[in-house]
Amino acid sequence: MSAAKLIALDWGSTRLRAFLLGDGGEVLQTRQSNDGAATLKGADAYAAALAALVGDWRAEHPALKLLACGMVGSQYGWREAPYVRCPADAAALAAQLLTLDDQLGIVPGLVDDAAQPDVMRGEETQIVGALALHPELAEEACLVLPGTHSKWARVKAGRVTGFATHMTGELFALLRQHSVLNRLMPADGSSPASPEAFLKGVEAAKEDGGLGHQLFAVRTLGLFKQLSAEQLPDYLSGLLIGHELASELKGDVPRVALIGDPALCARYALALTHLGQPAPLLLDNTAPAGLWALAQTTSLI
Repeated sequence: MSAAKLIALDWGSTRLRAFLLGDGGEVLQTRQSNDGAATLKGADAYAAALAALVGDWRAEHPALKLLACGMVGSQYGWREAPYVRCPADAAALAAQLLTLDDQLGIVPGLVDDAAQPDVMRGEETQIVGALALHPELAEEACLVLPGTHSKWARVKAGRVTGFATHMTGELFALLRQHSVLNRLMPADGSSPASPEAFLKGVEAAKEDGGLGHQLFAVRTLGLFKQLSAEQLPDYLSGLLIGHELASELKGDVPRVALIGDPALCARYALALTHLGQPAPLLLDNTAPAGLWALAQTTSLI
């Protein structure tokens, strides 16, 4: 096992993930807690959450630097980090790194204000990691990060030239749990996967009528037994993801790479191939690789 070189922190809204990285960015150990930025208030709470998760790492390796990305740098985070305007690359992000103290730095977010302001925190680091792991994507690619707020980022010549956020995951959760559509679905929130219903939803998104109108069909398809109660969540998911894809798959689309949770990325990959797109590259969490690359750029290691 290589010697420890960096403590990398992927600090999102709902959880904190820590990676002890060795030579070349090798992940030596991984830990996580539910101390996400949305649950913490004030610098003392952040410091306590960090100490609880990796205090022993820091005691064992007192000289190690720490580099964090994500909502820890938001306006309700430990301290607000700046936004870097697109187009931007790893060097541009590293140049505006927020130094919290002599050991801990926070990666800035990205802003795309070409049309209306759009922002990301954490995904920019995953994009840097994806490009470090797959340099062939740097020439030109479309990097998709599905999630509560899905990001579609365009990369050219190693720089993020622009991106768009879709609230697909949050809309699904709200509609599934708190709307009239919930009434015909399984009450416990669990049901066996139905790829058929999911793709039926993706297909429906191609039709005219608008999302607001098509959403009501989630109820009526169940009401008239054209879909079972267990199939309705997958149909709703397919409809929302289908509209997201329809918005982004316009004109010439470069190579697509999906980054994030494997199950959710597989769902997007199914929809993409169903719509005639080439099979996308599938990547898991690339934040550790991105934090390592940024640490190298900033000479932290």
